[in-house]
Amino acid sequence: MIFYFSGTGNSLQVAKNISEFTGERLVSVSNEMANSQGSLEYTLADSERIGFVFPIYAWAPPKMVLDFIKQLKLHSYSDNYVFSIATCGDNIGNAMKLLAKTLRKVKLPLHSGFSVRMPNNYIIMFDVDSKEVERQKLEAAQRTLEDIRKIISERKRDVFQVVKGSFPGILTGLVNPPFNKLGINTKKFYADDKCTGCGMCERVCNCRNISVQGKPRWGDRCSQCLACLHYCPVKAVQYGKKSSRKGRYTNPNVNIQDFI
Repeated sequence: MIFYFSGTGNSLQVAKNISEFTGERLVSVSNEMANSQGSLEYTLADSERIGFVFPIYAWAPPKMVLDFIKQLKLHSYSDNYVFSIATCGDNIGNAMKLLAKTLRKVKLPLHSGFSVRMPNNYIIMFDVDSKEVERQKLEAAQRTLEDIRKIISERKRDVFQVVKGSFPGILTGLVNPPFNKLGINTKKFYADDKCTGCGMCERVCNCRNISVQGKPRWGDRCSQCLACLHYCPVKAVQYGKKSSRKGRYTNPNVNIQDFI
């Protein structure tokens, strides 16, 4: 069973890649959180692997992923193999350490963990990668996944192939908390005059927080996955004053139907 969270498709590509190789079923964290009604219980098959695949937001797993784990109940757990893969633009800080700590609260270990560099999508602070850098990252990610699949298929333990970056404790411990408290909001989202009211932003929102009535309206929940912004077919969804001058990115190896 592979639990995944994805905004613009990078983590979904990784989750699907591992699922196709190992035969594990895919479970969307955002769909389960939206439809769970407070119950997040799953029964494991014998020897079933348990995976958590997600992007890095401010050097930590998305808050929704951690909230999901805190409510998670797995029945028939019997020393199942547990792994995690984090997708990132460059590095992940102490994200795996934070994930392992959260898993321990529900009596789950983290046997192995990995990071995979993917094209950048966080245009609130940066811009998307050039097409050449995007191509290079996706090709390198495919090679990295081949190694990861072998490790997971053999259920190797205590393998942590992650790029933490400089001062990982500061990045995850000091930068992430204010990001979750102050940075995750919807006040600066809006749709400009190009908006056609197609509803794509509503359909891809991980928080089920957008309603389109002529133009989209954002509620008060947000993960800052930026799916609404990147999947807008006419580049009408904006964040603040600078996003209109920046590029857009969605993973070319996944289908929009996988999100909706």
